[in-house]
Amino acid sequence: MLQSLLAFVLVCSLLTPVAGQQPGAPTPPRPQRPLSGSDEVVRITTNLVQIDAVVTDRRGQQIVDLGPEDFEVYEDGRLQQIKNFSYVSLQAESSNAPPTVALKSNDKAAPPPQPPEQLRPEQVRRSIALVVDDLGLSFESTYYVRNALRKFVVEQMQPGDMVAIIRTGAGVGALQQFATDKQLLQAAIDRLQWNAYGRRGISAFGAIGDDAYYTAARNATRGIDTSTEIDKKTSAEARDAADRAQANDFKEELFTVGTLGALNYVVRGLKELPGRKSAVLLTDSLDLFNSTGGGNYRAIDALRRLIDLANRSSVVFYTLDARGLQTINDTAANSLVGKTEGNGTGEIAATGLSGGRIMQDLMSRSLDIQAAQDGMNYLANQTGGFLVSNNNDIARGIRRVLDQKGYYLIGYRPEESTFDPTTGRKSFHRLEVRVKRPGLSVHTRSGFFGITTEAAQPVHRTREQQLLAALTSPFASGALDLRLTSVFLNDPTYGSFVRSLIYVNGKSLTFTDEPDGAHKASVDVAAVTFDDAGLVVDQRFRTETVLVRGEEYSAARRDGLTFGINLPVKKAGAFQLRIAVRDVPTERVGSANQFMEVPNLNKSRLTLSGLYLAGNVTQRLSSASAEAAAHAGRTTPQGNATEGELAELDAQAGPAVRRFHPGMVIDYGYEAYNVRLDHATGHPQLQTQVRLFRENQRMFSSQVLNVAGQPDAKRVVAIGHLKLGQNLTPGDYVLQVIVTDVAGKKPRVASQWIPFEIE
Repeated sequence: MLQSLLAFVLVCSLLTPVAGQQPGAPTPPRPQRPLSGSDEVVRITTNLVQIDAVVTDRRGQQIVDLGPEDFEVYEDGRLQQIKNFSYVSLQAESSNAPPTVALKSNDKAAPPPQPPEQLRPEQVRRSIALVVDDLGLSFESTYYVRNALRKFVVEQMQPGDMVAIIRTGAGVGALQQFATDKQLLQAAIDRLQWNAYGRRGISAFGAIGDDAYYTAARNATRGIDTSTEIDKKTSAEARDAADRAQANDFKEELFTVGTLGALNYVVRGLKELPGRKSAVLLTDSLDLFNSTGGGNYRAIDALRRLIDLANRSSVVFYTLDARGLQTINDTAANSLVGKTEGNGTGEIAATGLSGGRIMQDLMSRSLDIQAAQDGMNYLANQTGGFLVSNNNDIARGIRRVLDQKGYYLIGYRPEESTFDPTTGRKSFHRLEVRVKRPGLSVHTRSGFFGITTEAAQPVHRTREQQLLAALTSPFASGALDLRLTSVFLNDPTYGSFVRSLIYVNGKSLTFTDEPDGAHKASVDVAAVTFDDAGLVVDQRFRTETVLVRGEEYSAARRDGLTFGINLPVKKAGAFQLRIAVRDVPTERVGSANQFMEVPNLNKSRLTLSGLYLAGNVTQRLSSASAEAAAHAGRTTPQGNATEGELAELDAQAGPAVRRFHPGMVIDYGYEAYNVRLDHATGHPQLQTQVRLFRENQRMFSSQVLNVAGQPDAKRVVAIGHLKLGQNLTPGDYVLQVIVTDVAGKKPRVASQWIPFEIE
């Protein structure tokens, strides 16, 4: 039996029904408007083709004052009549957040960082995927990329940004998710490392000649006429070089396809996100068009599908050559520098290479630089972005890419032949946007295949395919309305585990009528825990069948269903829990994910469990009558609420939904581990403080209170109460609990936070 009081409280909370969330003309020229989460940027339908465009001058500065009369749009060379036009501004609006209020807070004890901002979809201005191509980065470039990303997170990340650090060589790891939490992003950056099995070596180019970590040129014999070689040794070198080139061609092709597959995964996730959607690829090489016979066929086919998907998903690709300013000549790192004397055999004494071989490798380097950038440039240009190259300051390159003021939305009505069902899937329609004002450049989409966006959606037919697609998506999906609340706990007997509450809105479920008068709902529930390397730590798959009758059926439809899952955690680290729920009759699937950092309790650091948060049961029921009376138009606070109104109010404030009203009393609870004992009394000496945040602004700080603990107890369970102010503005909030262990010479501080909503 679990000894954890908090675990017991969470188990008991499943006995309480949980209420579901309630779902909440021609465009004039040049309007300045923010883009809401429901707006579609790129539309490809039989009635409208709409694309986005960014206009810059010769200095790269964006132009924002153009109208529809300044543009011309061509499809397959034919001029189209512009029907829709608008300008979407991405400039941050001035903050109207209320001032911070501190009430006798104890800020002298080195408080931890405040919780990250919780963004609603309409608050997201930019969704940015920083894609680190560890399949195509050298050891040298990886170091510079890591430093540039740290600088971006600290200095360039703006309010309203959702950012992800994604590695092409990793799976759906815990740290590969979109977040506003800079600490989470820094943790993802810290785990970036060179992939020794990728297609690049130690340095961006490697040394001339053989090296264990040198990737040979894509075609080591190109540019050299081997038929003119008369030296047998030189001819043998050429054959060896050709063999190495063939092996590396296969390796390059394989890992390039892997990179494009990872980018496809990123685009599918970005498709569901709001805001301006950008994917920044940082790589040393994306060689798609080699000169030995038409290119990497598998990669080109994958590239075409990727570009079409990105254009339909409103995702813009920017590519950044991480090698910086490049040279084909030998450098101080190369043993050839300063050692050019000959030995009478036509060889360089330092390496034993012939002069022809050295010239061959230098020529191959030059061709490789161009080939690598051709692929990067093509991917960016086809989706409305651009390539940043020959720039040693990678952080500055990222700033240039993401310095976005806004973009134009331009729409026209396509001809019937555009979506000809007999040729649509094979016909690519080329788009071109021109600006009449001289000296300006347009960055926009290259075109699209002749099928509508709806017809291009992938079809997941089996139950396994549907659940797998939801689990492997980087983001949550909303076909079913659900919420996930996961709490880290530790038990002396069973060790660390994660207790998860999966809530499903009853209105999202399908209840079928049974012959005996019962109503049945069946759902498939899948839960998988990934570590930071993308490996599966644990998984649960099961089908839940619920049979309800009479009032139970009404309560289930009104209040929803909550399922509990315990997942053991055998080692400390960063994890991501992903859950998918499938309504069996309709095959609708919803998913959610939550980042969890499981601490190492063996390090004897002060550590807090996850937070339990719910409305105070006694206060909820006593105030329900007044709430119901007010909604019914009755003015007496003693008016009686119906049983259904009481249950709904109680369910809304449960630990799985956490939706409260101003003036309510909320209960919070947690466990503190590795608590020190006072030498004189043998008792723990803890102090706690509660903080309330809204839109990244601290609204309230409680007084510092002492927490009593049992003698000789290094685990302390704390449950507190907080009354919400009557004047709190409805919206999303974060509750943070800060615990200070004052026993001993140096205080120790730990904190936890949890989001909730005020209606």
